[in-house]
Amino acid sequence: MTVLLTGASGFIGAHVLDLLCEQHETVHAVARRAGVRRDGVIWHEADLLAHGAGEQVTREARASELMHLAWYAVPGRFWTAPENERWIDASLRLLRSFGEAGGERAVIAGTCAEYAWRSEPLRESDSPLLPATLYGACKHATHVAAAATAAQLGVSLAWGRLFFIYGPGEREGRLVSSVLAALLSGGEAPSTDGHQMRDFMHVRDVAAALVALLRSEVEGAVNIASGEPQPVREIVAEIARQLGALERVRFGALQRRADEPELIAADVRRLREEVGFREQVQRRSGIGDAIEWWRGRRAGEDLRGAADAR
Repeated sequence: MTVLLTGASGFIGAHVLDLLCEQHETVHAVARRAGVRRDGVIWHEADLLAHGAGEQVTREARASELMHLAWYAVPGRFWTAPENERWIDASLRLLRSFGEAGGERAVIAGTCAEYAWRSEPLRESDSPLLPATLYGACKHATHVAAAATAAQLGVSLAWGRLFFIYGPGEREGRLVSSVLAALLSGGEAPSTDGHQMRDFMHVRDVAAALVALLRSEVEGAVNIASGEPQPVREIVAEIARQLGALERVRFGALQRRADEPELIAADVRRLREEVGFREQVQRRSGIGDAIEWWRGRRAGEDLRGAADAR
């Protein structure tokens, strides 16, 4: 199979690319800047928001499978960014041109923010879809239109609804990365009380679940999550314990938003029973992976700083 992968240099996309390479797939990888040269990977430098970019990439790739992960994802800003609206059109144009070029199977990344967040696990078949943010609304709109487009073109389409993700490559500004950055710098890590429950999954498991979904015949929405929510407090404490810095965490120093849900968790029966995927990375070792990645990043920054100083 030949796979067209967008967002190939991103947090999730880089791990998906690794997995596809391990499976000896031919991958047409799309990013604003080409990544490292490797066997079986053909890089396409493209801004998919630019007119005609998606159509050109699909014509060049002639791929049978599409994994579309690219979207605006700046931490904190993506919830309300106007770029979300532009990604609806870009995603639909990409899917249409993929199908018209002979593409057969597509997986597109959605989000748990499409749901109306409720105090029970969210299920694809009957949990209400009522996004509270522009990001969630634009993802949901893309899914509705993409499903109709795929049906017209005869493309098999699955929609992976991603929940909370952590691990190597995570940008600062999200929960795990922010706590790590603060504690590794020797400072304090302010936190809310941390009693809210969230469904986190290691990025390698997220990538593996998406690849498993791509290779399956499952169509429609599929939650990509662990199905095992934990209090945010426990995740923060585990990071601090592994760094020997529990005394530098300040639980309760930050106020929770008044509208913040107590629970955001996934029902993962479709992922487990229909796709046949179960997560492999345990939380303790997964946080250890993230710590090692951030330590390596810090060491690299220190070396570059020393070189610049000379």
